[in-house]
Amino acid sequence: MARAFIGFGGNIGDTRQLITDAIICLAQRCELHILAKSCFYQSAPVEAKGGDYINAVIEIETELSPYGLLHICQAVEQEFGRERPYANAPRTLDLDILSFEGVSQADAELTLPHPRIIERSFVLLPLLEIAPNFFLPNLGELKHFLPQVAHQRIEKLPCRNCNCGEKTVSSQTAH
Repeated sequence: MARAFIGFGGNIGDTRQLITDAIICLAQRCELHILAKSCFYQSAPVEAKGGDYINAVIEIETELSPYGLLHICQAVEQEFGRERPYANAPRTLDLDILSFEGVSQADAELTLPHPRIIERSFVLLPLLEIAPNFFLPNLGELKHFLPQVAHQRIEKLPCRNCNCGEKTVSSQTAH
């Protein structure tokens, strides 16, 4: 089993509910197990159009390959109405594999770790909430990159009946 982190975001519709529902969809997959979920964060768009985004990060264990996980993430995006009319367009739901244990690669379909992982407060803050000492071999501890994104507007949203930021073991149902 490999450990991976997935970032969620969106700015069209009830994004908080869409992200919650997408996490539930992933939790129902027998090929992966959700270990932790961050709180929700509201952030200003970065190099994108539209209103504020809602973001979160989950930590999973999976039997899937990185490409298998990518295809599941893309299927969930489509299920929730994701359209890609142009680069950085507003979206109902965006799932990004931020890191996949032991994998470093760059190709047209998938780059790991995510190429902008250290450039976005909406990635770093929720990721570090659930993995405070997160380390990447070529970058070091990600918490050292927080000063570089301090100018980006972001707010941690109040949690509603969840275990945000806590290590949790979620139940999974075979699909």
